[in-house]
Amino acid sequence: MSEGTAVAAAGGEIGRASLWDDAWRDLRRRWIFWGPAAVLAVVAAMAALPGLFTGTAANEGCDPNLSGLGPSGDRWFGTDLAGCDYYAHVVHGARPTLLIGVAVTLFALLIAVLLGMLAGYYGGLADAFIARLTDVFFGLPFVLGATVILVAFPGHGVWAMTLVLVLLGWTTMIRIMRGQVIAVRDADYVRAARLLGAPDRRIMARHVLPNAIAPVIVVATLNVGNVIVGEATLDFLGVGLQYPQVSWGLQLGQAKDSFLDRPHLLIFPAAFLSATVLSFLLLGDAVRDALDPKLR
Repeated sequence: MSEGTAVAAAGGEIGRASLWDDAWRDLRRRWIFWGPAAVLAVVAAMAALPGLFTGTAANEGCDPNLSGLGPSGDRWFGTDLAGCDYYAHVVHGARPTLLIGVAVTLFALLIAVLLGMLAGYYGGLADAFIARLTDVFFGLPFVLGATVILVAFPGHGVWAMTLVLVLLGWTTMIRIMRGQVIAVRDADYVRAARLLGAPDRRIMARHVLPNAIAPVIVVATLNVGNVIVGEATLDFLGVGLQYPQVSWGLQLGQAKDSFLDRPHLLIFPAAFLSATVLSFLLLGDAVRDALDPKLR
């Protein structure tokens, strides 16, 4: 095997394996990783398998005569204004909240990787066009833009909200991806692969992408929490999910006018929402520190 072939075949892959292996070893020693991971595991279980936590379906067994009762032995979180078991609502509220946060981030990450790769690797007209397109969407305020769109198209559900938030939430990651690709595309192992006749698609998939994706993964982890906050804000403002759907943001919106008389309606969903968002932020910080050797 020639020296150029060795550089192209092993240079990027060895560095990539070492980076991710070292990062995982570092993460395993951090409580700041395992703590948020445990919280998110519970929230994910609530979203995927709510029957493990409650035998009551959302909006089931509601009794108007029990409206707004505080926590008790029979109803741990009390009841809401419709007399429904509030604990069951909090459990079922995890699914749309977490689903929208994760789905928006994954779709936005896919867009950022594809367009950022094309812009950073080829440059020229492709880079200029993608940069101007990014500027257009970057100029749209996240919550305000989503509010305008959702008000214009009432009757939306979880996937409609996901689509709207994806359209407004991919700009930051694409800029980071583009910068990382530009930094990697002239590395020795990329040049060697190019000189050996490897097609651009293979070079981008095997050498550029694995060595440029780490910072974007960190931003994506942090972005899940930001999307969840945005979704909850839209629900709180009354332009997001609508009754009879259940989400933590929708519960906060319904509780805002009765906080002084029935504080449990605000406290419980706010606690779960805050714990979930904080866990994603702490997890993102831990991943960032693990992937950056300078911060170890």
